[in-house]
Amino acid sequence: MAESAAISASEAKELTSLVNNLDITRPSDAEKDKNEAGEAAAGEQDDTASPADTSLLRKIIRKGLVESKQDLEIQRKDPSSPLYSVKTFDALRLKPELLKGVYAMGFNAPSKIQETAVPTLLAHPPQNLIAQSQSGTGKTAAFVLAMLSRVDTSENYPQVLCLSPTYELAIQTGEVAAKMAKFCPDIRLQYAVRGEEVARGHKLDCHIIIGTPGKMLDWGVKFRVFDLKKIRVFVLDEADVMIATQGHQDQCIRIHKHLSKDCQMMFFSATYEREVMEFAEYIVENPVIIRLKREQESLDNIKQYYVKCRNQEEKYQAIQNVYGVITVGQAIIFCHTRKTASWLATKMSKDGHSVAVLSGDLTVEQRLAVLDRFRDGKEKVLITTNVLSRGKC
Repeated sequence: MAESAAISASEAKELTSLVNNLDITRPSDAEKDKNEAGEAAAGEQDDTASPADTSLLRKIIRKGLVESKQDLEIQRKDPSSPLYSVKTFDALRLKPELLKGVYAMGFNAPSKIQETAVPTLLAHPPQNLIAQSQSGTGKTAAFVLAMLSRVDTSENYPQVLCLSPTYELAIQTGEVAAKMAKFCPDIRLQYAVRGEEVARGHKLDCHIIIGTPGKMLDWGVKFRVFDLKKIRVFVLDEADVMIATQGHQDQCIRIHKHLSKDCQMMFFSATYEREVMEFAEYIVENPVIIRLKREQESLDNIKQYYVKCRNQEEKYQAIQNVYGVITVGQAIIFCHTRKTASWLATKMSKDGHSVAVLSGDLTVEQRLAVLDRFRDGKEKVLITTNVLSRGKC
């Protein structure tokens, strides 16, 4: 388990002094293997999360779980940062109503993926795109801007399809689209997710449909509530997660077969693995490919320490020592297993700490509720398993 917190210079100096007097060494691979084998023998296994859950949690975390004091403008001026930008949204030549919506959301400059992808997506004639960039770099805003820009509000039928692998991720995308279209009242959005139904024989008159592959396939092919041949833009978001979700890849391909050859294809993924690219090449013909390197995300103002402990009790003593030396506002403590997380939460609660636990046995809705409470400061310690840290970026 490890703990992260913001500390003052004086506290850092005192902590460094304390740490220097401890037996701090980097465990060898043999010791790591021995410790892992011991945990496995005790019936403990690493907690896991599905790729879709991991993606959703990462979006929530990056949306403001922890307030960063690092100046965003400095990141935008750093060429090695995925947020690097030398342009403005005005330079992207967006519709005035969309530009107003973008600024109303608090954006003041496009990220690297946005300033690269948006002009390509808005070019005439339309160009197909495959874009890969790690989470948190603005992919969603990039393709949502393109979706909204391509809509012809004089025509009252679906013109844009956006596929997400899960209900929750589709809702996230829809929320971004609704905010960006705040000053475009003529643009109508529709969700194609569980719980949404269309009367038999009814034809949709919205412009954009955002949903999951199964529901979209039913509406477009089985019930024909909209005409797939009239779709102008097809967006496949979280493609790597889509591949990892059973059945979704085949459903996407079936939808794709019903689209016209003139339909613009937008394919977005956080990873660039072989399976992802094989899928992309099947869906997207003659694409422009944008690939951004995964940047190092460790910050200069974060110091890392580790303490060698022989058992859980010594680990807990180390945590007590940290709390005894520095003032900790809020902290996240990572544990390998649910059993360890539950044990630690009980110990810290008995010592008077306000604790929340986040693990794989919670539903997505419960996990989001826990994160919201922690973000609001209702709990000071968030104890979590690997569901908050692992997964493909």
